[in-house]
Amino acid sequence: MKKQNSRGFTIIEVVLVLAIAGLIFMMVFIALPALQRGQRDTQRKNDLSRLNTALNSYQSNNRGNLPATGNWTTGFLNRYVVTSGDTFVDPSGTDYVLQEVDAAFSIPTDFDATSPIIYITTHRTCDGEGLTSTDQGARKVAFRVKLEGSGVTCQSN
Repeated sequence: MKKQNSRGFTIIEVVLVLAIAGLIFMMVFIALPALQRGQRDTQRKNDLSRLNTALNSYQSNNRGNLPATGNWTTGFLNRYVVTSGDTFVDPSGTDYVLQEVDAAFSIPTDFDATSPIIYITTHRTCDGEGLTSTDQGARKVAFRVKLEGSGVTCQSN
């Protein structure tokens, strides 16, 4: 009888290794878009913080007043947020649009990356994703932006 030396891998071992590698690749490709979406939403939240910081600076220079209605882009955004060649763009690369809305305005539920809008409501503060009236209303502003993952983030000064 001839003795057989087993050198190398069997077909079952090779198929098993390839199946495991395929599962790992599949998990990475499924998780990657969710991670990227989360990073873009984090950037949107950071952009609201930047806007809030700029508003505090504006109010310090203007006796606590808010920018006049219709003056958020020219008098505020271009002078306090976009300075020294800075940009203020959504993570998708599109410039943010500041839109003044009243407290009853309902933010659209569908996310549209092509028109990143920051909704501004004066005389209100944030209450989770929504708004609430405040006693110090004349100097308060709530900034809201729709998130790509889900929901809305709101920050007030």
